Amino acid sequence: MNSSQLIAFLPVICIAAAAVVVMLTIAVRRHFTLTCLMAGLGLLVSLLALAMAGRQGPVQVTPLIRVDAYGRFVMALLLAAGLAVIAFCYDYFKNRKGENEELLFLILAALLGASVLVTSCHFATFFIGLETLSVSLFVLVGYVLGQSGSLEAAVKYLVLSGVSSAFLLMGMALIYAQCGQLNFSGIEQYLASQELFNGMVLIGIVFIVAGVGFKLSLVPFHLWTPDVYEGAPAPVTAFIATVSKGAVFILLLRFFLSSGGYFYGPALTVFSVMAVASILVGNVLALLQNNVKRMLAYSSIAHMGYLLIAFIAGGRIAPNLVVESVTFYLVAYFMTTLGAFGVVSILSTPQAEAVALSFYHGLFWRRPGLAAIFTFMLLSLAGIPLTAGFIGKFYIFAAGADGRLWGLLLMLIIGSGLGLYYYLRLIVVMSMSQETGIDADHEAAFGRVSSVILAVLTVLLVWFGIYPGYLMSLIQGLY
Repeated sequence: MNSSQLIAFLPVICIAAAAVVVMLTIAVRRHFTLTCLMAGLGLLVSLLALAMAGRQGPVQVTPLIRVDAYGRFVMALLLAAGLAVIAFCYDYFKNRKGENEELLFLILAALLGASVLVTSCHFATFFIGLETLSVSLFVLVGYVLGQSGSLEAAVKYLVLSGVSSAFLLMGMALIYAQCGQLNFSGIEQYLASQELFNGMVLIGIVFIVAGVGFKLSLVPFHLWTPDVYEGAPAPVTAFIATVSKGAVFILLLRFFLSSGGYFYGPALTVFSVMAVASILVGNVLALLQNNVKRMLAYSSIAHMGYLLIAFIAGGRIAPNLVVESVTFYLVAYFMTTLGAFGVVSILSTPQAEAVALSFYHGLFWRRPGLAAIFTFMLLSLAGIPLTAGFIGKFYIFAAGADGRLWGLLLMLIIGSGLGLYYYLRLIVVMSMSQETGIDADHEAAFGRVSSVILAVLTVLLVWFGIYPGYLMSLIQGLY
């Protein structure tokens, strides 16, 4: 490995080193605050290493990993989300009984897998990165064993994730059997040289779509989502909804762009059906929820359906337009989802998670600042103007219109209308009279670190909603 390859791969090395340092710190002395500081410092060093690597062009580090500007940008987004989750974990776990230091090691291990995913150009790193991420999530979901449903959620995620991995491996095996290639670019070269439509490759791609569909909680592979979101600790739920789904979606996009997956129209038809079903099922079931975590879980299913519209448009429009639309929407989705679950995390106590809708009655009167932040997050998820969520949906709509996906755009409009109802319902509940709220004696303690993160997310949310040009110009220079 030469110096340019080492510098390009340095951020991933720093994440792995941070995980080792955190593990050794736990072995020497158990102290939750110290462990959080070490984990956060490790991610900051990794971000600095990304800045150093950003001075280089695309680098083929090994035959398995390719680090380019787009991969570095997404990795920075994942690490920033990881820092926010660590901040939420600090306020969430500091007053809870038990030894919680291993939680930080698991988060770093999951970030390592996610970073490998977004720089993958080979089926080997595709699978290794995905499993490194998934295995860490199994433990994170069931981390608070005393919490209702946490162990059940972890077991469900474990079993169903194993099934999805089997689908992935079968799809990879079928493609390799036909193409004799595991490298994405090698697969594209093989497919481009073939004059006839290859059924075995199509079946392999469909198997991969099924495996990835589980990780993204797309219908009909979504059944685990509400139970896992509800059972996991609130900061872990934020991590699953952002880092896990974001890394897998970027991998899917890069796989289709690099391997020629867009050549196969039937695969895009499958995605179209999944997008329509995800938007409808996610929004309709969210309407029926009185549990905030489950409502946000079904909402995330719908948002993955929205993202699929821009992804499907890649079969008809220029790749750079697809990348721009998907990436801007992901950035907005990360900010809003982290903010929403951050509020849930702050309001939760060691005795109970703040999941019941009744818990939020009168929140504007009890915690006006927190209620205002939650309102901004919900309005962004609904796609209301002056928020980053609105600009994100605009770019999704523009990509779909450019690709003439009129049916999918109709579903986007219908889904956004349905989503507006349950987001506004929660805002109305928060503005109700204070007497209907919970007893102030049971109110969660003020989370200083989490509140700072939420304030930053809110400012960025509004800033990118009013002045999206800087972020979009940054994204446009990546691919």
